[in-house]
Order: sequence, then C-alpha cells, then structure tokens
Amino acid sequence: MARVEPEQLRDPELIFIGRTLRLALRAEEWLTTAGIDYAVQIESVGRSLLFRTERMGAVIYVTAGQAAYCREKLTAAGLGGGVVESDQEDSRPGGPTE
Repeated sequence: MARVEPEQLRDPELIFIGRTLRLALRAEEWLTTAGIDYAVQIESVGRSLLFRTERMGAVIYVTAGQAAYCREKLTAAGLGGGVVESDQEDSRPGGPTE
C-alpha cells in the first residue's frame, strides 16, 4: 500500500496540505510506512501576500474510513500544522478527481 492515482482512491477525503515540499514528503513518508493508500495532487493553497501570486501545495487524500486515524497519527508525528480537519474540507474546491 502506498501512493495511488487519485481515481483509484475510493471515497476520498482531504486530510493534509503540504505547503512546502519538505512537509509534504514527511507526510508521504509516514503514510507509506503506515501502509496507507493515499493520493496526492498539486492544488492551489492560497495567494502570497507580497506578490499576490497563487501558491501551490501538495494536497493529500485518503479513504474516508482512514481519515480520522491518519489525522491523529500525522498530528502525533509532529505534522499537525498541515492536517486538515474534516469540517474544513467542505471549504476546499475540488478533490482528487476534479
């Protein structure tokens, strides 16, 4: 189990936004080690204040049944700054198939 194509993930739920490559890679490493299937997409995560340019980040999805477990464990692993709680995901456009 590891990274899969977005269309292979059933019932996807957003759990993590890696605003830096280092943060995204750490989250991916944890998910891979834990044996979790996940999908990663590069999506808009906001705008920079200085130049007002669009900022991109790695957005990670897992199956809805594993989302709470993954959020808890990623937070415990020191990656809580990128964890997206389930009530926040409704405000995010798109998903792994959009």
